[in-house]
Amino acid sequence: MEVFSGRSPGPERHPPVGPSRRHRASLLDLRSAAGQVFLLQVVIVVLLVVAAVAAAVLQTARDAVQLGRRESVVVAQAFASAPGTAEALQSRDPTAVLQPRAEAARKRTGVDFIVAMNTQGIRYTYPYPQEIGKKFVGTIAPALQGRTVVEQAGGPPLPAGKGTDVQAVVPVTDSHGKVVGLVSAGITVKNVSALWMPQLPIILGSGAVALALAMTGTTLVSRRLRRQTHGLAPAELAELYEHHDAVLHSVREGVLITGADGRLLLANDEATRLLGLPADARGRPVPELGLPEPITRLLSSPETVTDELHPAGDRLLLVNKRPTYPHADRGGSVVTLRDTTELAAVSVRAEMARERLELLYEAGVGIGTTLDVERTAQELADVAAPQFADLVTVDLLEAVLRGWEPTAEGWRQLRRTAIGGDRQMMPVYPPGEVITFSARTPQMRTLQERRVMLEADLREAHGWREQDPERARKALECGLRSLVTVPLRARNVALGVVNFYRTADSAAFEPEDLTFAEELTARAAVAIDNARRFTREHAMAVTLQRSLLPRGQPEQDALEVAWRYLPAEAGVGGDWFDIIPLPGARVALVMGDVVGRGLHAAATMGRLRTAVHNFSTLDLPVDEVLGNLDDLVIRIDNEENTDDAAAGGEGEGVTGATCLYAVYDPVAGVCTIARAGHPEPVVLHPDGTVTCAGVPASTPLGLGGHPFETAEVSLPEGSQLVLYTDGLVEDRTHDIDAGMERLRRALDGSGGRTPEETCQAVIDALKPSPACDDIALLTARTRRFPPSRVAEWDVPQDPALVPSVRARCRETLRQWGLEETGFATELILSELVTNAIRYGSPPVRVRLLHGRCLICEVSDGSGTSPRLRRAATTDEGGRGLFLVAQFAQRWGTRYTPRGKVIWAEQQLLDAGPAARTGPTPVDFLLDQFDDPDA
Repeated sequence: MEVFSGRSPGPERHPPVGPSRRHRASLLDLRSAAGQVFLLQVVIVVLLVVAAVAAAVLQTARDAVQLGRRESVVVAQAFASAPGTAEALQSRDPTAVLQPRAEAARKRTGVDFIVAMNTQGIRYTYPYPQEIGKKFVGTIAPALQGRTVVEQAGGPPLPAGKGTDVQAVVPVTDSHGKVVGLVSAGITVKNVSALWMPQLPIILGSGAVALALAMTGTTLVSRRLRRQTHGLAPAELAELYEHHDAVLHSVREGVLITGADGRLLLANDEATRLLGLPADARGRPVPELGLPEPITRLLSSPETVTDELHPAGDRLLLVNKRPTYPHADRGGSVVTLRDTTELAAVSVRAEMARERLELLYEAGVGIGTTLDVERTAQELADVAAPQFADLVTVDLLEAVLRGWEPTAEGWRQLRRTAIGGDRQMMPVYPPGEVITFSARTPQMRTLQERRVMLEADLREAHGWREQDPERARKALECGLRSLVTVPLRARNVALGVVNFYRTADSAAFEPEDLTFAEELTARAAVAIDNARRFTREHAMAVTLQRSLLPRGQPEQDALEVAWRYLPAEAGVGGDWFDIIPLPGARVALVMGDVVGRGLHAAATMGRLRTAVHNFSTLDLPVDEVLGNLDDLVIRIDNEENTDDAAAGGEGEGVTGATCLYAVYDPVAGVCTIARAGHPEPVVLHPDGTVTCAGVPASTPLGLGGHPFETAEVSLPEGSQLVLYTDGLVEDRTHDIDAGMERLRRALDGSGGRTPEETCQAVIDALKPSPACDDIALLTARTRRFPPSRVAEWDVPQDPALVPSVRARCRETLRQWGLEETGFATELILSELVTNAIRYGSPPVRVRLLHGRCLICEVSDGSGTSPRLRRAATTDEGGRGLFLVAQFAQRWGTRYTPRGKVIWAEQQLLDAGPAARTGPTPVDFLLDQFDDPDA
């Protein structure tokens, strides 16, 4: 069997300069390889001559033996195939049947014995009957497998006497091909000598010729070897072989060489170790080596393989395969094996570490995207499941959800805040449920001991099972197996616990998982604590802001009002609105927005709202109200910038505040509007058409030095005036023009809706998600004072006509069914008319309005303002306004472009509990003026 080195022939190298090159020994030089080979060949030729002579002598004996072998095989096969032999071997007495047949056949064929035996080698026949029943001497194993065995062996004495015993053993098969017995036939060959002397000259001549050919062949082979070995001497070749062999068997890489016929030619020690090859593997076919099927298929195929991973037992091998002769058709392959099991384990750990780092990165990016506690807890659960655990639950203290500072007293009761993973498969507490943990549960222990808890097998976790035995039993039946409980701690304060569960389908938690669980939970704890702090501050700001916003609708007859206020998710801002009743049944609508968020914006909004109320009390025109607000914002900015500069801080001015101020008069059906940088209001007409109010835009508050333009808009009864802040129509995804178009579409065709329905429809259509800015929306549907409830007339500039005014007032009240208020109304009206005639300028005009209350108005062309004072007992006058103030619910003065209006409101007796408080009796009031001590 040839064994090839596997090295492809390369270009011929020049022989190295050395002793083998300098000394070209002759054939007679026994120190050279050629001389030694020639001497060996001479010895061989001599031995061959001697052997030829001996062969001639032994030829006759050998021929006799060969003849005996052939005859024994023929006789044995003939007897075994004879009819009845197989049946006789299976009979009850095979010897009785076969012994006569065997002796007759022996005598006819000339063999020395024919032995029939069973499969255990027990003789049934033999020339000498005393040897029957004994063990056959010879090899029968191959014959039992169906093969013929021919051998030389000894045995019991034979009739032929001494000599060489040649015997053949053949199987006897039945009709089914089963071996049922054996037959052996043998011949004793005696030594035969022949005349060999005539052959001696031929033998000697042949030896001489062989010697000459050996000399010539040695010379030629010596020259060829020198060319093929590049001049290397045998010692150098031996040294090179030893080096190659040492390297082959010492490297930590298995090397296999297979032949073209699929047999294993070579396997170094490392390959034997890696594949578990048997000691006799060399020379055996690859399929008989008992290797794993993938390795066997790889070694048997002619394909080239590069860096393929194949399992072999508990090892993972990196395999490369190349043909031994890439440029020839001689076949064979060289296979190298490298054990990458440890590398694979390291790679697995590295891959796990990489996945954990990626998960931590995802946690850093995905946890804390909002400042909502519940949303942050859910983000933690979603990040951890299913990458780290099959099921994740987050339980937080109730104080954390409310934004309060958590305390140890709340540990026993935690609220299930978030669940991650397949919550349907496990019977766990649902989100929102308050859980009271017992002292032995892992959750309570992790809070008390401030460390992570591992329950590798929940079937052995008695504390966990005692918490809710029935729920625990169902969870175990569903496959829940392993638990890691980690405390959520921030600033060394416990916020809750996180429970990581794995099912039976996943590997149980191990101690090395605890560090990762702690790291993941620590990152989430910071985000949850930040959300908790924001929740607290947001709740404080919202509470402050809502306390500054209207709590309910004021009593008024001019408008039917509805509103919506939605704070931003990131924090409250400075949006506000207001509905302020004004004298003369008018109503002021206010909508404002302070740029910024948080407590500062809410507090500033409160200051501005209070200022608007004060300016409205003065009943100033709308442009003057905005002008006074502008001055107030500038003053607030200057004060805060001065304080921040003194403190070395950064100013937080109120730059960017906007406001819209509108006054609606239900008698005239006119709304006077001015806006300082605020979005334009929208009018929804009763027929469903939507238009803009057409109010000119003015600069925002706080810039100073700019006038505020005013617009008067006539509103039919049933129209809806829609006021809003920019958070409704503008966000990051679209500009204000697109938002206005969406608002128009939401309002279009909804003229028949109530203000409440209109507000809800607008919010449903335009509310952004998430809300990045506060949204304030106010919808007011107009009402008109019926002409039948309005009485007005001019009063001549003559004090003598005051009784006629009182008479006309009495008649009007009688028509309205208000006779019970007649005395007080006549008194109020006569006092106001008298003052207007006496101290004012023409024209003097009286107007009575019957609505929720009774309003008396007296206007004149003078700008002087009346002043309430207490008259002395010696004064003849000065008590008129005092009487008006006592009989009226409230009274005041407002200025118009043509003068002023003095008004007084009386609560009607059927208007509610406030009416029953009534004015002070007249007699009692008059007595006060007579009291010298008053």
